Amino acid sequence: MSILLLNTAYFPPIQYFSKIKEHEQFCIEQYENYGKQSYRNRCRIQFANGIMPLVVPVKKKDGQKFLTKEAQIDYSCKWQKLHFKSIESAYKNSPFYDYYTEDLSIFFESREKYLLDLNNRILETLLSLLSLKRTIQCTADYITSPAGFCDYREIIHPKPSRCKAEDSNFICRPYTQTFNDRFPFVPNLSILDLLFNTGPEAPAYL
Repeated sequence: MSILLLNTAYFPPIQYFSKIKEHEQFCIEQYENYGKQSYRNRCRIQFANGIMPLVVPVKKKDGQKFLTKEAQIDYSCKWQKLHFKSIESAYKNSPFYDYYTEDLSIFFESREKYLLDLNNRILETLLSLLSLKRTIQCTADYITSPAGFCDYREIIHPKPSRCKAEDSNFICRPYTQTFNDRFPFVPNLSILDLLFNTGPEAPAYL
């Protein structure tokens, strides 16, 4: 079976984990040029007023391009407190919020220097919570000709217009969401949405 090739992602969407479940091995691309407005530094949760993006601020380098592995987190604003309070407000009434919050709260207290390190720590915890026995690997160089890889680097993206191909194999089946009395089902939110709402059933859903 081919190796799944992914971008790094902050509390990735459901699609991201469905692909990981389909592959015995996956690899995170760390030698690409860092791309803005992607899942690399953001996730989408369902809030009382609709969909809210949570964005990790990344330090700019005077307009110069830099690699994903070099992206440094900007702590000049209190984004960690904002993210945690937003998640709490959005999901505190969901069935499994209390079950998972202790495992996840540490990521809003510690300070990783690099975005990739933070994302990998989060991913490791999420894989464990989802009972997905996978080892996180990162590329040793930029993969230009992904022979032997299943390349999803430019397919999983918050903006459909930026996706280079459609993932026709991914179907996000409806499940009960926190604000289902206010809004129709919203597919492919952050994995947090699935975990807090379905709990131990989340792995089977994937």
